[in-house]
Amino acid sequence: MTSRLAAMQARPIFVLIVNYRTGRLAVDSISSLAPERAALRGGRVVVVDNDSGDDSLAVIGRAIEERGWQAWVTLIPLPRNGGFAYGNNAAIAWVRELAPHFAFVVLINPDTIARPGVVAQLAARLDAQPSVGVVGGAIESDRGERLASAHAMPSPLGELEASAAFAPLSRLLSRHVVSPPPVDGAHRCDWVSGACMAIRREVLDDVGPFDEGFFLYFEEVDFCRRAAAAGWECWVDADARVVHFEGASTGLTVPSRRLPAYWFASRRRFFLKAYGVTGLLAADLLRTLGRASLLARRALGLGGGQGRGVEPARQTRDLLASDAKALLCGEWRAVAGKR
Repeated sequence: MTSRLAAMQARPIFVLIVNYRTGRLAVDSISSLAPERAALRGGRVVVVDNDSGDDSLAVIGRAIEERGWQAWVTLIPLPRNGGFAYGNNAAIAWVRELAPHFAFVVLINPDTIARPGVVAQLAARLDAQPSVGVVGGAIESDRGERLASAHAMPSPLGELEASAAFAPLSRLLSRHVVSPPPVDGAHRCDWVSGACMAIRREVLDDVGPFDEGFFLYFEEVDFCRRAAAAGWECWVDADARVVHFEGASTGLTVPSRRLPAYWFASRRRFFLKAYGVTGLLAADLLRTLGRASLLARRALGLGGGQGRGVEPARQTRDLLASDAKALLCGEWRAVAGKR
């Protein structure tokens, strides 16, 4: 073992949980991390509450006291609900004050249950591969199904592929499929889910904090894009696993429910930052063309039934309306080209 690796393994690891009105789920998530205490190397689980306004603080605080978690769990109330990026940035700032030379932070959603060894496995991957700056775990549903965990960067052609839902086109555009089926083992990818995401401290030093212009969704995509631009690799390790009760706090998995305004704002911000105004226009156009082709195939009885009844209502119309409004307000120009 090299002295560099030994020094790295001596530095603490912190697990970050951003809670918003999911206090009881957060307690279950913390409980699942109890066997990981040794893997933290003297670090802690840091739970920040985004001004939930319900009984979350009381529920989590009571669990910490009654279950004797004070030695390894810290609860921090925040003054407002600034979103996922805001909460994690606050937690990272607290960690930097406590342990400036920490090794990694591990982002875990409050609606997840950690499988045994998840922190140790993520740490082992980062310890073994100095070029890897971000590593995600395998995501399972509450029914035990493996979900997509290693993703390709969203792109205009990816928008066409996803909205058209046409197998021959998907094969042609396979490199642009954002969320391909999961595979075993560890491998490189473009981005991983913030539901289980370990980040090396040096990446945070190079890239800076999460962009708080994203309220929810796409913030981890943007962070991984910026990390890649700084020369860091992103990997997924299927041996590090969490169960994700997806949408427990947002309700976005409710069939046919319309997506909230912040989803469209986050998508727009990502495309403007990554591809500029031309890229967002291309993404919207190709998404519209793909959706139109899907509806035409359905009307003609030529297939395209997959997703019917569970896809968000009025998604394309709401997306175009949101982007048009932002264009008129001058938001596109302000965001385009930002780091």
